[in-house]
Amino acid sequence: MASSSQTPPGDAPDLDLLKEAIGSGDPTRAMPALTQLRFCSDEEAVPLLVLGTQQQAFLVRSLSCSGLGYKRTEQGWAVLETLLGSDEDSNVRAEAANALASYGVDRAWPLLQQAFAADDAWLVRCSILSALAEQPEIDLTWLMELASMAITDADGTVRVSGAEILGRLVRDGAGRAIGDQARALLQPLQQDSDHRVVAAALNGLQSS
Repeated sequence: MASSSQTPPGDAPDLDLLKEAIGSGDPTRAMPALTQLRFCSDEEAVPLLVLGTQQQAFLVRSLSCSGLGYKRTEQGWAVLETLLGSDEDSNVRAEAANALASYGVDRAWPLLQQAFAADDAWLVRCSILSALAEQPEIDLTWLMELASMAITDADGTVRVSGAEILGRLVRDGAGRAIGDQARALLQPLQQDSDHRVVAAALNGLQSS
C-alpha cells in the first residue's frame, strides 16, 4: 500500500485490541472498534470486518457489511455475497446489497437482480433499488426490470420506490421506447391503494 493511505504510527489503531473488541460479542465494544478500521488499509481492515460479520448481534454484522463496501477486497466480496443470500436479518442483507453495489454496477448486477427477485423483505428490496438507482452508468433496462417487479410488491414502500424509478425512466428515456413503457406502467398506479404510490406516479408522469 502507498504510504499516503496509512495513518501516522502514533495514530495507527492497535489491530490486536480491535480484533479482541470486535470478537467480544459486545456491541458496545465492537461498534466503536469497527469505526476505527477506517484508519486501516483494506488488507488490515477486511479480516476484522469479516470477523464482525460473524458476530451474533445484527448491528455488528450490519456495520461490518457497511465497512466492507468501503474496504474492498475479494475476500470481502465473497463474504458479502454469502450474507446477501443467507443472513437471517434483513438489515444485514440490505447492508450487504449496498456494499456489493459499491464494487461496481456491472459486477454487482447479477447478484442484486437475483436477490431482488428472491428476497421479499421490503428493506432489502428498497436498498437494492436505491443502490442501483444511484449508479449513473446503470443500464436503464435493468432499472426497468426491477421497477416492474417493485410496483407489484405487497409493500407500499417498495411500490413507491418502483414508481420513483419509473418516473426517472420517463424522464431519462424520453422519446425512446423505454420512456413510453415506463409511462404506461405508471398510469395505473394513479389508482393505487397507497397515497404515497399515487403521489410518486403523478410526479413521474409529470417529469417528462
